[in-house]
Amino acid sequence: MSIESPYAPKLARIPVSERTLTVLGSETHYWEYGTAAPGVPTVVAVHGFRGDHHGLEPVVAQLPDAHIVMPDLPGFGTSTPLEAGTQHDVPGYSAWLSAFVAALQLNGPVVILGHSFGSIVSSAALAGGLPADAVILVNPIGAPALSGPRGIMTRLAVFYYWAAAKLPERIGFAVLRSRLIVRVMSVTMAKTSDPKLKRWIHEEHDRYFSAFDNRDVVLQAFRASVSHDVSEFAAQIPERTLLIAADRDDITPIAAQHRLQTLFPDATLHVIHGVGHLIHYEKPVEAAEQIRSVLSSLGATA
Repeated sequence: MSIESPYAPKLARIPVSERTLTVLGSETHYWEYGTAAPGVPTVVAVHGFRGDHHGLEPVVAQLPDAHIVMPDLPGFGTSTPLEAGTQHDVPGYSAWLSAFVAALQLNGPVVILGHSFGSIVSSAALAGGLPADAVILVNPIGAPALSGPRGIMTRLAVFYYWAAAKLPERIGFAVLRSRLIVRVMSVTMAKTSDPKLKRWIHEEHDRYFSAFDNRDVVLQAFRASVSHDVSEFAAQIPERTLLIAADRDDITPIAAQHRLQTLFPDATLHVIHGVGHLIHYEKPVEAAEQIRSVLSSLGATA
């Protein structure tokens, strides 16, 4: 018997519409939460590797007065891959994000929010000229993944994806969707001591973590996720930036997050304690408080 999301009642009170846009060959599905209004900031949220828009919904649930747009990355969730010949890597995804935001034709301030791999994609797009009024990066990948506290786990992941690429396509695709591997990943990242919340997190990963279109997409995106980090782009992002980091993150240690902050022209670091790489699942209330402060400042300006 599955566990209902602890954030479902709040999320159910927020109006939501599913829409599609064709961007760089991808039929991009996106969800619009809340109502757009002149002068009201719009948050464009980019999810992490292998997930889809569902992962950030616990944070959305805490922001009933906000206007939030969340797409599934091309090749993940219900969005189709990018056009033939385009890699699902950082340049490919950053070009897609810039084109997607332009296609939305937003009125009013724009906030770009990226979580995990989405922080890399967002940073690359911003450094490449994507205009924004503010930037929020949650669990930013602030240093090379192989140097993190669980570098050995990352190396095992590299081997896992390498093996999946070498196997015959049908078998390799099945290996990539292995529920056992997904559960190992989920157990490693979850830090909560609440057994019901932990079980729900595992169910969320079982439900959404293998929703990718094909083997090439996930292999290209994985290579991108461990080959790049936000520090490469930070100096080229002049917009006011909020980094929301965790003190128990196994991918980017907190010391690296403090270093990352110094690379931006204008960045603030907020550390959430007692959580790892799943702030959006375990501490969405705390994350939303920080996001709300950014939106309030933009709303006042507008």
